[in-house]
Amino acid sequence: MRVYKGNILTVDSGDRVARYLVEDQGRIVFVGDELPDEYAGLPEEDLGEKALCPAFVDTHEHLASFATFNAGLNVMDARSNREIMQMVADFAERCKSKILVAFGASPYSVEEGRLLSRDELDAACPDKPVFMVKYDGHACVVNTPLLRAIDAKVKNLRGYHPDTGEMNQEAFFAVSDYITGSLSIPELVKNIQGAMDYLAARGTGMVHTVSGVGFAGNLDISLEQWLGRSAQSGFQVRVFPQSMDVSVATRRKLPRIGGCFECALDGCFGSHDAALLEPYVDEESGCGVLYYSDEKVVDFCKQANRAGLQIEMHAIGDAAFEQAARALKAALDDCPREDHRHGIIHACLPTEEGLHICAEYGIHFPMQTSFIDWPQEPDAYLASVLGEERAGQLNPLRRYADAGIVMSAGSDAPCTDPDPILWMQRACNHSVPGQSLTVQEALRMCTYNGAWTTFDEGERGSLEVGKVADMVVLSENPYEMDPKDLGRLRVEELILGGKPYEQQRQGVVSAVVRGMASRGRS
Repeated sequence: MRVYKGNILTVDSGDRVARYLVEDQGRIVFVGDELPDEYAGLPEEDLGEKALCPAFVDTHEHLASFATFNAGLNVMDARSNREIMQMVADFAERCKSKILVAFGASPYSVEEGRLLSRDELDAACPDKPVFMVKYDGHACVVNTPLLRAIDAKVKNLRGYHPDTGEMNQEAFFAVSDYITGSLSIPELVKNIQGAMDYLAARGTGMVHTVSGVGFAGNLDISLEQWLGRSAQSGFQVRVFPQSMDVSVATRRKLPRIGGCFECALDGCFGSHDAALLEPYVDEESGCGVLYYSDEKVVDFCKQANRAGLQIEMHAIGDAAFEQAARALKAALDDCPREDHRHGIIHACLPTEEGLHICAEYGIHFPMQTSFIDWPQEPDAYLASVLGEERAGQLNPLRRYADAGIVMSAGSDAPCTDPDPILWMQRACNHSVPGQSLTVQEALRMCTYNGAWTTFDEGERGSLEVGKVADMVVLSENPYEMDPKDLGRLRVEELILGGKPYEQQRQGVVSAVVRGMASRGRS
C-alpha cells in the first residue's frame, strides 16, 4: 500500500486534480484532497512539482513491424541521401541479419528532394538484400540483391518500379510479406518484447496493435495475442487483425478487426495514393486510389458488425473517409448496435457528409497528431500536392471535438516515434489556427479515450477508486504549463498494477506457452 501526494491528474469525467491517491495491491483505493486517518503513516511519495496521470495508450501501432524496424536501422533524422547511404553501409558491417531492414526514408526531409534509388542502395550495400521502407509505411526501395529475390512475386503487381527500386501499393505489400516471412520466431518474439520495453519507457502501458502482415497462417496475429497475454509487469496488448475475412478474428476469439494493409481503404499523401474527391494539384494529378469498391467495403462491415466485432479501417483521403463512414452507417442500419465502438483510423481529411454520419452513429477516430507539422511529410509539401485550402483542412482536431467525436491517440509506429508527449504537444499546438485542443483534452485523448476505445475504461484510463493503478509520473504538471512548452515534459516513471515497470525477461518458449494457456485479454 502506498500514498501518492501532489498533483494527481485523474482524467475522470470532471478532469479533477486531487491531492492524494492511495494504491493497494495494484488497485486504487482512494483519491481525494484530504487523506483519511486510516491511511496515515503509510509509505508516502511526495510528487512535489511533478504530476501523476493515467498510463498512456497507443491506439494504433503496427507492433510486429515497429519491433522489427526498431531493431533495424532508423534513418528518419538523416538530412541527405548521402548520409543515408553511409548509415546503410555502416549498418551492413555490424548487422548479422541476412536481410537488412531500414525505415524512415523521405524525399521531403533530405536535401536531394527525392527518395534514394536502387543504384544508391547498391553502392552502399551491394552484397546483402536491403529493404528500405519509406517513412509512411506504404512504399519501399529495394536494392538489386533483394529485387532478384522477390522479382517473380511482384513484377505483375501495381506499384512495381524496378528501375528505381521503389515498390508501392500491391507491390510493396508483397515485398513486406516476403520480409516478414523471412524472420525467425525467436527473433520476432525478442523484438516484440524489446518494443514493449521501448513503449513503457515513454509511459505507454497499453498498445492497440494492428497485425497480419504476411506470415503464413497469420502467425504474427497469434503471436501478438499470446505475447500480449503473457506480457510481464502488467503491460497490456489489444490485437486488431488486419483482414477483410471476419473468421480471422472470430477463430481466435478476438472481439475486433481492422487496421491498415488489407483493411486500408486507400494509401497516403506521400505516395499520391490517398483517395481524393478532387485531383491532386501538382504535376502528378490524379485522385489517388480507392483499394476496394463501395460494395466490398459495405459487405465486410456488415459481416463484421453482424458478428459483433468492433471495426476499424484506415482512411487518409476524403474519398476514403466518406467510403468508410458510409460503409459503417450501412452496417449499423443493417444491424443496429448500441455500443459498437467502430472507428476510422487517421481520418485526416473529412467531408461534411462523413463527419455528420460519424457524429450521429458514434464512430470514433484513432488519430495520429504526430502527423501535424511532421518533418517527414511537412506542411509545405502537403500544400503543394493538395492546395493551400485543402491542406488547411487536415487533422481538424477542434472541429472533431466540437462535433462530439471521441478521439484517441496513436503513433502509427513505425511511421512515427511512439511518444505520447509529442502527441500532446502537437495536439495543443496545431499548425492550423483554431484547430488545437486544450491540454486537458489532449491528455484525455492519450489516456482515457484510448482505454475506452477497446472497452477497457472500467479498469483503466483514469485514476479512480477501484481501477487498476496504471500510472505515469510526469516531470511537471502539464495543466500548469504553457501549451507551447509541452515538449519539455518528461516521463519519469511508469507504474503498472501499482508497481514500477520492469523489462520483459521471459524466454521465447515460456512467453509463447504461457500466452497460449492464458485466458487474459488481448
